[in-house]
Amino acid sequence: MAAENALYVILKEKIKQDELVLPMLPEVALKVRQAADDPDISLAHMGELISHDPALSLGIIKVANSALLGRRVKVETISQAVNRIGLRQIKSIATAMAIQQVFVSKNSIVATYMKKSWQKTVDVASVAISLMDLYLKQQKHSPLSIDTLTLAAIVHNVGVLPIITEAEHHPDVFANPRFIKQAIIKLSGKIGGSITRAWGFSDELTLLAESWSDLTLLPKEPHYLDFIRAGAIYHGIFNDESTKEVLLASFAKKGILPEVDFMQCQQFKEKYLEVKSMFV
Repeated sequence: MAAENALYVILKEKIKQDELVLPMLPEVALKVRQAADDPDISLAHMGELISHDPALSLGIIKVANSALLGRRVKVETISQAVNRIGLRQIKSIATAMAIQQVFVSKNSIVATYMKKSWQKTVDVASVAISLMDLYLKQQKHSPLSIDTLTLAAIVHNVGVLPIITEAEHHPDVFANPRFIKQAIIKLSGKIGGSITRAWGFSDELTLLAESWSDLTLLPKEPHYLDFIRAGAIYHGIFNDESTKEVLLASFAKKGILPEVDFMQCQQFKEKYLEVKSMFV
């Protein structure tokens, strides 16, 4: 257990001393967020800003053409995509799409872990977004929004990044993935909160990054946490049977799930794959 303990102790000390190197928000996401806060920004200007990043442009076009927006006529340009999504939603959607750029490393072993972490993030996010889209069709006056959830679900796991990066300095840790997994379980929430604060995200998003896996926090009303946790159940991140039963029953009672075993039906699985296609 020496390798695990060494990594854990080092991470805890760096957190305590505020010395942990946090990933930076991609520059294009920062520019989009700043532009979206400008009351005089135009859709044309926003489209031009996004068009400078080919990967983000492709992501935004995929979102605009997704089943989430319910449009049959496909858009082909970033200008058309931004007009379809709208300025109100583009800030969160563009940020979410750009965050993939921080899940990278020049070290091949670290890059593999980063890729797996991004895939897990997308898996959970796709479930959460699918469920919320279905939920909002029934609850048209809900204060929850799909764009906020999209960003929340994409950043929920961002705390793993500094842990994997720090592990790069301890190659023996990679010989046993359990060492990294334990550090992630114990520290990723706290680190995720530090990252979202550093990126200037809202207190609500910071709470989600810090608390999505803390099952002592159980909102009485439908909450973004519920949708992210449903994704964690679907992909086996929460795998204790009694925990799953309690959470699924709660989701059904709140109307987040039409019925407890809804995520096993073909309708949901097809919806999930449609949403996931936005990210791949």
